[in-house]
Amino acid sequence: MNQAEKSRALAFIVFTVTINMIGVGIAWPVLPKLVQEMGNVDLSSAAYTYAFIGIVFAISQFLFSPLLGNLSDRFGRKPVLIVSLFGLGFDYLLTALAPTYFWLAVVRFVGGMFAATITTANAYAADISTPEDRARNFGFIGAAFGVGFILGPLLGGWLGSIDIRYPFYAAAALALANGIFGWIILPESLADTNRRKFDLSETNPIRALKRVAAFPSLSALLISLFITATAQRGLEATWVLYVDFRFGWDIRQAAWSLAFVGIMYFIVQGFAVGPIVKRYGEWRTVIAGFSIAGFSFLFYAVADQGWMMYPLIALYAIGNGIGAPALNAICSKTVPEDRQGQLQGALQSVNAMAVIIGPFAASIILGHVSSSNPMINLPGAWFVLCGIAFAIALWLTIRANQRLKLAGHP
Repeated sequence: MNQAEKSRALAFIVFTVTINMIGVGIAWPVLPKLVQEMGNVDLSSAAYTYAFIGIVFAISQFLFSPLLGNLSDRFGRKPVLIVSLFGLGFDYLLTALAPTYFWLAVVRFVGGMFAATITTANAYAADISTPEDRARNFGFIGAAFGVGFILGPLLGGWLGSIDIRYPFYAAAALALANGIFGWIILPESLADTNRRKFDLSETNPIRALKRVAAFPSLSALLISLFITATAQRGLEATWVLYVDFRFGWDIRQAAWSLAFVGIMYFIVQGFAVGPIVKRYGEWRTVIAGFSIAGFSFLFYAVADQGWMMYPLIALYAIGNGIGAPALNAICSKTVPEDRQGQLQGALQSVNAMAVIIGPFAASIILGHVSSSNPMINLPGAWFVLCGIAFAIALWLTIRANQRLKLAGHP
């Protein structure tokens, strides 16, 4: 591709991710409430059940992400992305129709199989990026997430207030329409010369992680990504239930706060990441971002008024919004072009492990602190742990940078 074709291709993939994330954003604030309504249980019991549903989804994602990443290295990004979108569309439809917890768990397992849109989108962005603009392009993907989370939660909150299952029908329609759009419009980004033979042994998630971790500095960075992702996934999974428990927010109020998350990520990752990385470099950006995000979690823990959550959302979005794309770009630079799909599949497996542990741990903690007689009366206990997690990730990142400099790497 020439530069003009690359710009158009990036615009196509950003639009595709935006539409997909609108669908995700529609369903996200409603799923915990669907769990609560389906079982007719209180908030504490719903938190435990929601943790189990989240684990089922994450295990499936962990198992199948390396397969889809390796398939995209062999057959191209476009077919994998299209299959994922159609799979998610049918998954949302089945979620809307699920009558019991058992069927909801089955449907979420199927959804985890097709949750490869971010894996493939990041591999796509890596294909059409130069080393200099890779962090900026990853930031554009993050901005697409932000736009989706501006529009999605607002629409989901409105539809969910009418009927708790309506948002999933809307998400299904968007995913299926997006799949058709991508099928017709989206160009393929992976050149034939950069494709590699499919190796079934590399689809084993543990083996895939070991292969990727063998590249310089990646093992420490993967641990750092896992720790920070665990903190964020736990925050995301319990947000709707936490703000209900702590401040008495309903679905619409929670949806407004999620839309504000999207606004901040759109601003930070759409406009700030590129200039910041260009001026200060990727390593400094990661270190500064993780420091800001870690402090924001500690402030979350002590916030006792609902309005306080909005400036804290902004602070966290600034920190994680600049740190995550920069770290992703660092990881992407350490592997060759024909391994980008494998890397993104491995990163998605790391994220899946975080989705297994983060929502489960956060839901268990929330279920405990929201019970009638908690042993530890600290509503923001999860946020304290998240602040510690980001401090550990910050230390690992600094050490990795120092080791690379000693080894003569830039």
